[in-house]
Amino acid sequence: MSASPHEYLRHMLDEIDYVTSQLPGRDFESFTADPTLKRAFVRSLEIIGEAAKKIPDDIKTSRPEIEWRKVTGIRDRLIHGYFGVDYRIVWDVATTKLPGLREQLLRLLETSDFLPLYMREKRGQRGVDGGCW
Repeated sequence: MSASPHEYLRHMLDEIDYVTSQLPGRDFESFTADPTLKRAFVRSLEIIGEAAKKIPDDIKTSRPEIEWRKVTGIRDRLIHGYFGVDYRIVWDVATTKLPGLREQLLRLLETSDFLPLYMREKRGQRGVDGGCW
């Protein structure tokens, strides 16, 4: 049985929250010095991209401001280019793209009546307005 669009969006948000929770107090050098964290970030980006691929086209079409192809494209690059991961790109996505994507996904959930009450409360804890990718 496949998951619902809501579940895929929640998977994306869970991974974004994990990655962004690991950022405070880190810079690129400390990130690249931690092999476990590098692998975790790559895996999270793979999950985000895979979940994005499962979102129905009508939902994607209704939200063109979310750069779905770029979200899924990084997954493809990581999955198929595992011997050549560019951690500068991983770091850039984690620090500059994921906060905006998080806000866009939350807006999608809110307007689609997907968002449970506990997520509305959690939203106030963290977030950045702005574009993505």
